[in-house]
Amino acid sequence: MRRASVRVRAALGATVVVALALVAAGFFVVATLRDGLAGTARLGAENTARSTAAQAGHTARGAIPDLDGLDGDEPVQVVDASGRVLGASDPLEGRGPVADFARVDKPDEGDGGSDDDGGDDDDGDDGDGDGVEVDSDSEHKTLSFPVDDDGDVTYDKDDIVGSQDFSVAAVQGRTRDGTPVTVYAGASLGAQQEAVSTVTRSMLFGLPVLLVVVGGVTWLVTRRALRPVEGIRQEMSAITASTDLSRRVPEPEARDEVARLARTTNETLAALEVSVERQRRFVADASHELRSPIASLRTQLEVAAAHPELLDVDGAVEDTVRLQALAADLLLLARLDAGERPVGKRVSLAELVREHVAQRAGDPHPVRLPALDDGEVLGSAGQLARVLGNLLDNAQRHAASRVTVRVRREGDGTLALAVEDDGAGVPEDERERIFERFVRLDDARSRDEGGAGLGLAIARDVAERHGGTLRAEDSEAGGARFVLRLPGADG
Repeated sequence: MRRASVRVRAALGATVVVALALVAAGFFVVATLRDGLAGTARLGAENTARSTAAQAGHTARGAIPDLDGLDGDEPVQVVDASGRVLGASDPLEGRGPVADFARVDKPDEGDGGSDDDGGDDDDGDDGDGDGVEVDSDSEHKTLSFPVDDDGDVTYDKDDIVGSQDFSVAAVQGRTRDGTPVTVYAGASLGAQQEAVSTVTRSMLFGLPVLLVVVGGVTWLVTRRALRPVEGIRQEMSAITASTDLSRRVPEPEARDEVARLARTTNETLAALEVSVERQRRFVADASHELRSPIASLRTQLEVAAAHPELLDVDGAVEDTVRLQALAADLLLLARLDAGERPVGKRVSLAELVREHVAQRAGDPHPVRLPALDDGEVLGSAGQLARVLGNLLDNAQRHAASRVTVRVRREGDGTLALAVEDDGAGVPEDERERIFERFVRLDDARSRDEGGAGLGLAIARDVAERHGGTLRAEDSEAGGARFVLRLPGADG
């Protein structure tokens, strides 16, 4: 169920949205259909009433019952000003005036619209208006006439099976001899009611089927769309179980969100593989580097324990110092790898260089300071001093006669600290490799003469943490030139 929850939620969501849309559309369609058919019925009733009134205008009062408009099956009635029925179609033959129907059913509701119809309040007519309702506020009235099983208007009690609404229009006119008359004509609303009922039933029966189809199609489409995601999940689960970071998740051919997710996942796996491999190599190299001073120190201590007079105190101290420096380097790298950020304090590079060089009076080669431009950067003075110290250590090891340090302000506000030597320099194809951890270009060199290969790696990591760069270039003196560029504090 959990695996299908996204598909189920998508299918349910689409079904609910479609259901709401269909219900709203259904109400609109039914209302539009009802109004349209009712308007058609009103127009038909009005046309019949006007046609009959026009005929009455060419007919004498006594000939009203013979009008052509009174021989149909729809209810039509001609009433004079006193409320007397002058003529009526078969459905209303022998009935009282239509205007009195409301007064028969609702004796407490006043005149029942007789003012609009040209009738009066004469109660002498024997109209039988059972089941009649009149909208007295409208020009067109809606009346419920009793009907038989064929839907025809009837007042025969044996044939009455129900009632049906009719839209009734009233048109006033005069006969040829000047008698004012009101013509009532009705048009059945049965077709409207039947059409509305049919449409409503169709919607009620069709809506569930349509919703099932929508839900099923949405579920299938979502299932197909999420199939690559399931493949990614299965492959990630297999990678987790096997710890084989060289594996990659399948990438769909489509250029959609799932394909981008797969590519991002593979990029993450690649970065993780590199990080894990780097960590493994780091641990192996660190173990190898620690083994040498620890073994040397242990040997000297064992010899001293057996022959105190042979104890090489200077060698033991040297191994201990080297071990301490290596442990400090490893600790700093661990902090940098953990994402440690430098404290944002203002540091003067020129002042930092002067103080640090003054503390290195015992270096084998003199350090020249020909140009130290003023300027400050934001960062950790301790970490930047560590970078400078590592660069000077590297330069002292490879210099032939001298080391030069410069600090210059560049045009974009960047401060550049350069450490140069006059040694053999660094081959161009090795200038990036030397910043890797535990890398020495001269592998045959004695470890006692060189470092552990962490100094330049630490220097570049610290530079990048400060938003700067560290690169190796050619020196004017023919040796190596390492340039640390940091953004100025005022830039």
